[in-house]
Amino acid sequence: MRYSQTLLPTLKEIPAEAEVTSHRLMLRAGFMRKLTSGIYSYLPYGLAAIRKVENIVREEMNRAGAQELLLPMVQPADLWVETGRYEKYGPELLRFQDRHERESCLGPTHEEVITDIVRKDVHSYRDLPINLYQIQTKFRDEIRPRFGLMRGREFIMKDAYSFDVDDKEAEVSYRKMYDAYQRIFTRCGLKFRAVQADSGTIGGSFSHEFMVLAETGEDTVVFCQECEYAANMEKATVKLREKEHVESLKKLEKIETPGKRKVDTVCEFLNISPSQLVKTLVFMADDEPVAVLVRGDRKMEEVKLKNLLGVAEVEIVDSDKVYEITGVPTGYLGPVGLAVKIVADQEVAAMRNFYVGGNEKNYHMKNVNLGRDFQVDGVADLRQISSSDPCPECGAGLELTEGIEVGHVFKLGTGYSESMEATFQDSDGQKKHFVMGCYGIGVSRVVAAAIEQNHDTNGIIFPVPLAPYTVIILNLGLKDEKITATAEQLYNELQIQGIDVILDDRDERPGSKFKDADLLGIPFRVTIGKGLSKSGLVEMRTRRNGAVEEMTPEKVIPALLSRIAAETLEKN
Repeated sequence: MRYSQTLLPTLKEIPAEAEVTSHRLMLRAGFMRKLTSGIYSYLPYGLAAIRKVENIVREEMNRAGAQELLLPMVQPADLWVETGRYEKYGPELLRFQDRHERESCLGPTHEEVITDIVRKDVHSYRDLPINLYQIQTKFRDEIRPRFGLMRGREFIMKDAYSFDVDDKEAEVSYRKMYDAYQRIFTRCGLKFRAVQADSGTIGGSFSHEFMVLAETGEDTVVFCQECEYAANMEKATVKLREKEHVESLKKLEKIETPGKRKVDTVCEFLNISPSQLVKTLVFMADDEPVAVLVRGDRKMEEVKLKNLLGVAEVEIVDSDKVYEITGVPTGYLGPVGLAVKIVADQEVAAMRNFYVGGNEKNYHMKNVNLGRDFQVDGVADLRQISSSDPCPECGAGLELTEGIEVGHVFKLGTGYSESMEATFQDSDGQKKHFVMGCYGIGVSRVVAAAIEQNHDTNGIIFPVPLAPYTVIILNLGLKDEKITATAEQLYNELQIQGIDVILDDRDERPGSKFKDADLLGIPFRVTIGKGLSKSGLVEMRTRRNGAVEEMTPEKVIPALLSRIAAETLEKN
């Protein structure tokens, strides 16, 4: 491609809307342009990067035995009603009526549609296993779309669905996809970890997220320093430490704490540690209020609460609503005598003689004990894990880092096939429900995650497998016949070799060409200028490390092919 004929509108200034590095650089490098909130148009350079990811995904999915198809983005509501997800999925599901007033939605995922196809066309165990996938646009009506392609409303996704005869065979399909994902993200040149994760609105018994490690990630990844344990913060299991001795129960007392509402001020006033205080937090679980007890120095994990209660949404209640529900001002709420459903973190259940709000303004209670002074409706692991906690599997130390979710694999079991009556005939002639799996990759998000991991102050640094162009040739002497002829010859030879190359033939200053080449993140730059006339040499520069080599034009192609092959093989 010739730069002068390409729609590649780079920007010198950082757009005001951009919040994270990938968002800024994708706008500046002419990847995309915003159409409306959370929705972007992909320009040629950005689409080329997305296609590189798609090609890797497609190759590995086919290699794993999956078959590609394409499903409609518009889905009838009837299918979602069958599985109960039409209401449960929440406001992210964009619902609408067509001209005949038939309820429909824009597909955020395709479990219902694919199950409908399989129940109509697959009838025997002899047709199984089967794994069907697509690469297609999805829409989720995010309440706060942000960070460009990291959390948009419309995005490109690969979603695959496996159907098996039983759990044992479903485990084989799951492992094939897990291994395929390992190969995909390795080939993309990403630093990533596969972690245990919550299944969310997709459902199922077990899942793994594939997380690209990056400081700007929205999720926290927890992993063990010794064993293979790794989990998303939402899923990470807290292992209680065994206490050497259990304190005897002391007499319950009410104590005055005038104006002391927050954990730190209460603890300072009472001269106690936050670990001795239990917070009472009020949430709305769907439409029902529930009080949640966690230690004063801990953070509550909402996903764990949702799973315990079996609800679609939980939302913390503000001060006015707390008072309306309980009649107690925020900061003084406690479980003793509280006429609301109460659940407790497992750590609270193991505590003795702790402090809580007194359910009266300016008062707290001391020496409170679960079982003697109040009862709860459930006890579970409800808090966020921390780096001071032991690994739940081996007891060693934990590390926490930020990550970007780029893939998710699920064991779905028979939830969808049972609700949609999707069955096959087994070898004994009996009807059985398909055992399903679901496997997603955020294709457009992979590009953004790669940029978050690979950039510097000058711009993007693309891994070779994802670069829209592998080589950029800078012609710094458009009016010099020898320079132009050499640039054209190298450009043509690289195309013959199958290398994606762009020739910067614009009538621009050298400085502008250098800056754009760095901003675009093209892995290798070949500069042809005055050095050719003076010494017969051209310059080859590697974007990642800035290494510069001078060589004759004849040596450029072999040198580039060698370096490209080395980096590509390194990722396979």
